[in-house]
Amino acid sequence: MGDILFLAHRVPFPPDRGDKMRSFHLLRHLAGLARVHLCAFADDAADIADAEALRPLLAGLHVERRGHSIARAGLAALASGRPVSLALFDGAAMRGAVARLLASEPIDTIFAFSGQMAQFVPAGDGRRFVMDFVDVDSAKFAAYAEDAGALSRWVHQREARLLLAHERATAARADASLFVSEAEAALFRDRTGAERVMVAENGIDLEYYDPLADFVRLSAADHGAGPLIVFTGQMDYRPNIEAVESFALESFPAITRRFPSARFVIVGRDPASAVQRLGQRHHVTVTGAVADVRSWLAAADVVVAPLRLARGVQNKVLEAMAMVRPVVASPAAFEGIDVTPGVHLLVAGRDEEGDAVASLLGDRGKARSLAVAARARVEARYGWAGRLAPLASIVGRGGAGEDAPDEPASGAA
Repeated sequence: MGDILFLAHRVPFPPDRGDKMRSFHLLRHLAGLARVHLCAFADDAADIADAEALRPLLAGLHVERRGHSIARAGLAALASGRPVSLALFDGAAMRGAVARLLASEPIDTIFAFSGQMAQFVPAGDGRRFVMDFVDVDSAKFAAYAEDAGALSRWVHQREARLLLAHERATAARADASLFVSEAEAALFRDRTGAERVMVAENGIDLEYYDPLADFVRLSAADHGAGPLIVFTGQMDYRPNIEAVESFALESFPAITRRFPSARFVIVGRDPASAVQRLGQRHHVTVTGAVADVRSWLAAADVVVAPLRLARGVQNKVLEAMAMVRPVVASPAAFEGIDVTPGVHLLVAGRDEEGDAVASLLGDRGKARSLAVAARARVEARYGWAGRLAPLASIVGRGGAGEDAPDEPASGAA
């Protein structure tokens, strides 16, 4: 049985953001089934350095800096009639590296992570091709277009239309198309008519995200006195930006009327200017990148996920549940997670989320009951080994694999 070529649009390490968490655990699992060669793009020099930690897992490693800015990719996409998403993650060097590997190594399976990487998979060469779309990206851009201005609406509608055509064509030649939840898989089948569509759910590292694990605990001097409400995420990502803006401006004031000392802390790297401005508001803090997100989760009285637009499974929700924190999630953030509202977390829309958070701040017994049930649920349902068990048959390695090679430490999330 041959090797596996794993293509990733970002270096799958460290597993400290949603896409990297999924790609890292997929890569590690596949490395327990066969020899794996990794070709990945790097966003910056730090990504290139981080990739070296993956060598113990791999038979081969090719990493290159992504060379196209959004502006340059946009011009290239307009000139070529392609989606911007594909132009942004394109490069002759990557194509050459993939071609050389396929010609020189006994690779019989190509696993592409994220739709952008399908452009590097040669058509019709007989190798097994597994495409992990994760989410339906075309639907995300269609949603962006709904409330955008005229120019942005045209841009997003164009991206949605061209991405949908790319997704349909990719699924037609893939042996399997994977999605993170049945909701995403069903949406994709409905939009494309594709067959061979399967679900590979996200999991959670239950040892790492454990309130009893070894990490730095924060004191009141670190985060301020009063009830602490926490949001975590990559803070240059549009759905996260919109989530914290609406919560800080609409829901949080209603909470502080009942709990004047309450604080809202936005935890995550690369905060956009709109997020930074929120940090100027009374009792709102924007941390930027932190050494360990678990420190803030463990300190939180309530964790919120007030996303208006969300695709797939929200890792931020699973992380908070694993850390035994009560969670208030929007309907969009809750979709795709196999839990029961009112038992494992609270689900509240835009008009109700302030009251939902306040109810947990005012009833610590209820908050504790939700949190304990949440941890038990992720332990029973969301361990990575169980979520990825079907992967062996999907990539043509029908039995359970051997233990993976020595792996790098997960690092701070």
